[in-house]
Amino acid sequence: FFYFDSVESLPVEPLDPIDFKPLNSRYDAQISVFGSKLQKNLEDAKVFIVGSGALGCEFLKNVALMGVSCGSQGKLTITDDDVIEKSNLSRQFLFRDWNIGQAKSTVAASAAVSINPQLKIEALQNRVGPETECVFNDDFWENLTVVINALDNVNARLYVDQRCLYFQKPLLESGTLGAKCNTQMVIPHLTENYGASRDPTEKQAPMCTVHSFPHNIDHCLTWARSEFEGLLEKTPAEVNAYLSNPSEYATAMRNAADAQAKDSLERILQCLEQEKCETFQDCVTWARLRFEDYFVNRVKQLTFTFPEDATTSTGAPFWSAPKRFPRPLQFSTTDPSHLQFIMAASILRAETFGIPVPDWVKNTKMLAKAVEKVIVPDFQPKEGVNIETDEKATSLSTGSVDDAAVINELLFKLERCRNNLPSGFRMKPIQFEKDDDTNYHMDLIAGLANMRARNYSIPEVDKLKAKFIAGRIIPAIATSTAMATGLVCLELYKVLDGAHKVEDYRNTFSNLALPLFSMAVPVPPKVMKHRDMSWTVWDRWILRGNPTVRELIQWLKDKGLNAYSISYGSCLLFNNMFPRHKERLDKKVVDVAREIAKEDLPPYRSHLDVVVACEDDEDNDINIPQISVYY
Repeated sequence: FFYFDSVESLPVEPLDPIDFKPLNSRYDAQISVFGSKLQKNLEDAKVFIVGSGALGCEFLKNVALMGVSCGSQGKLTITDDDVIEKSNLSRQFLFRDWNIGQAKSTVAASAAVSINPQLKIEALQNRVGPETECVFNDDFWENLTVVINALDNVNARLYVDQRCLYFQKPLLESGTLGAKCNTQMVIPHLTENYGASRDPTEKQAPMCTVHSFPHNIDHCLTWARSEFEGLLEKTPAEVNAYLSNPSEYATAMRNAADAQAKDSLERILQCLEQEKCETFQDCVTWARLRFEDYFVNRVKQLTFTFPEDATTSTGAPFWSAPKRFPRPLQFSTTDPSHLQFIMAASILRAETFGIPVPDWVKNTKMLAKAVEKVIVPDFQPKEGVNIETDEKATSLSTGSVDDAAVINELLFKLERCRNNLPSGFRMKPIQFEKDDDTNYHMDLIAGLANMRARNYSIPEVDKLKAKFIAGRIIPAIATSTAMATGLVCLELYKVLDGAHKVEDYRNTFSNLALPLFSMAVPVPPKVMKHRDMSWTVWDRWILRGNPTVRELIQWLKDKGLNAYSISYGSCLLFNNMFPRHKERLDKKVVDVAREIAKEDLPPYRSHLDVVVACEDDEDNDINIPQISVYY
């Protein structure tokens, strides 16, 4: 048996029996439990739902049924910059086949209004971040009652968390991963914020394993995805960055003067000179030579450097488990998987160069004939090639003292090469898209991974399984999504009641596959103290009247705090160690910020936020809240 209750979701204040009286409305059942006063709070709430995917659809359905933002004062804003894809339909239940390609937020909002026509909703297609603070401005945040996150990435969650912290708004956070789900309540002054604690980073396969010593298909697919992005997205983007502003790019590379800069320039030169494609036959040639490089030459070099009988420094066999000894492939136009790889690679290469794809590429005999025209040079392994075997290494590039000289030589060759290009030439970077079965992306990735698996005698996979792993798809289960959103909505009653203590709130972690249900009271925020003052991460000090730097320092001095450094964003406005900074003491803080930052302050702002470093009278550093200076 599983017993669950949420008695703490009920209103804290004692209610008059008349408050539970039915009003002949669709919410009578809810009123009979929570009372008409809380129902009014739900209806007049100003809610911001960030995201309109799996979680967002469930939240919209729930809040529409609860009557949230359905009153004359209420408003629900939902935003999502994504469009509906076919794969979404298995778990994002407000979408249908005919909505594919449409904006998620708009379709979801329409579906929610059909559930409850009284819902006051505005659908936006903006990503929430620093670049959209002109849309989601101070007035927008200040007018909100509560924020509900329905996001799928940590960076966006952290940004929304900082906004809620700044404007002191409750944030109801949740997430799912397969059969797991979690909820976290972020309540002003009662709980710690979302960013106060972090999950450990996911363990990734060592770089050397992925690049030289794979021993399962996941390693092969990780390598294939990396090669796809390097060849078809990163390199064309680097080429365009160079061609857009050659002198600025050259200066940046000379200033960097490291192995990464050298590698970048070598990739650009290789793409525009040795591997430049002008016809589709050039693309077929490139694909055939890539096959030879990946699955023949690199394997021959690896086994030349580390023969089958090689030993480690301790005398143990080098090729011991989990390492697998690789064998080079023999290309054959009679092998369908070899031709499929050539077809996908040449089509995508042609796309990056803007070359039309001929119909004959899909004809096996004609493609084989084009491949047979390619002259493949013989390969001779080289002595002294360094192959990374350290599992702790994070990069395969190594710097040298000659990098600066090599970079100058590469830039000279690139300039000569650029002069031979047609005017306005640009490449087209290709972003990996797993859900379009006609774009050849998964064909190439599956081909790369399976040929590599064949090198190392690793079982191959079909395109669907490859898509699953390379697309980093974790099966989404509608049950976990429904559970997470249901638990959050139980907390929403508490937030909108407004009288609950921290002990009444619940954070939940659940794993339906075990099954595990763990509920806990949220952690309170850390309290900092100085003299008779105390504050938490939720506090923001406010200083009005357009003060000077001296007046700001004196205002803190009156609190027993000695300010020695004031900064705005990445700009240092004042530091008492620099004699010239004393000239700024009698200037307005806002004027110093404009002068140093060399930019106008946003017109939708009436204040700026400064971070002040302070000491007490015993020279101990005191971490004080951010200070908002109104001008």
